Amino acid sequence: MKLLSKFAFLIVLLLSTYALAADTPLDLLAAGRVDEAISTLSGRINSSPNDGASYNLLCRAYFALNSWDRAISACEKAVALDPNNSDFHLWLGRAYGEKADSVSFFSAAGYAKKVRNEFEKAVALNPKNAIARTDLAEFYLEAPGIVGGGQDKARAQSEALSSLNPAKAHWVNARLAEKNKDNETAEKEYRAAIDASRGGANAWLNLAGFYRKTGRLDEMQNALKHAAAAPMDQPEVLVDAASTLLRANRDLPFASQLLRRYLANNTVEQAPPFKVHYMLGNILEKQGDRRGAAQEYQIALNMAKDFGRAREALDRVNR
Repeated sequence: MKLLSKFAFLIVLLLSTYALAADTPLDLLAAGRVDEAISTLSGRINSSPNDGASYNLLCRAYFALNSWDRAISACEKAVALDPNNSDFHLWLGRAYGEKADSVSFFSAAGYAKKVRNEFEKAVALNPKNAIARTDLAEFYLEAPGIVGGGQDKARAQSEALSSLNPAKAHWVNARLAEKNKDNETAEKEYRAAIDASRGGANAWLNLAGFYRKTGRLDEMQNALKHAAAAPMDQPEVLVDAASTLLRANRDLPFASQLLRRYLANNTVEQAPPFKVHYMLGNILEKQGDRRGAAQEYQIALNMAKDFGRAREALDRVNR
């Protein structure tokens, strides 16, 4: 019995050690436990101050919290430590981009130039980085020429993407058509992206977004149902689909169902669960369930105490 007890204790110890080891910063970010991720990464950086990867993940944790200044600071350190890392430049560009959206027009121009520089460096360092090329194409589409935007530049990225990720190339082409108010071509390109991705959920989501922008809300809902039933190439599509319904104020019960389905399965960094609980709170609040909304906002704050939107929402429903 004593030997069995010792053996059982050893098994429990090993399993506990494994569970702790499994909670890497990436795992924590994917689980939405951003406070724990920041604490873990800060500890790593204190012991290994030249760890660029930890600074990059810290940047991404602050990015999830919409804390742009802290995200920029961490990402700048990551790039300084490893200037040849394409993904580090990509994330720094993203942080600059969010900061640009939160400052005055004159300050935004300076940040926009930094966004372009970082995205272009990310592509130059790794020409096969399809995600970086897509972000760069989007910058060229949205930014004015004075800070380096331009449709010709976006089209060049589409051409490069055609061999790397055909669905993304069609997405860029669709956005170009939208910019030129050619909705017929845009819809064809969005549908071509669905074909290129073999019916992928993300491509259906993009088509739904196009229908929302053009006021075709019944078709939007139908496309979102296709997205929910399609091969889930990106789990965060469920969250983005719910967000689309929420913004259009359509079929909120279905939006809630999508969020709960996402939370019940493997979650990802691109859609941190604390933000999903916040969105679910928004939906419940719109439906008049203030108590249920308060519970969701509190769950979000338990994961990310500095997530200001959830704090404001919780205070609102508790008045």
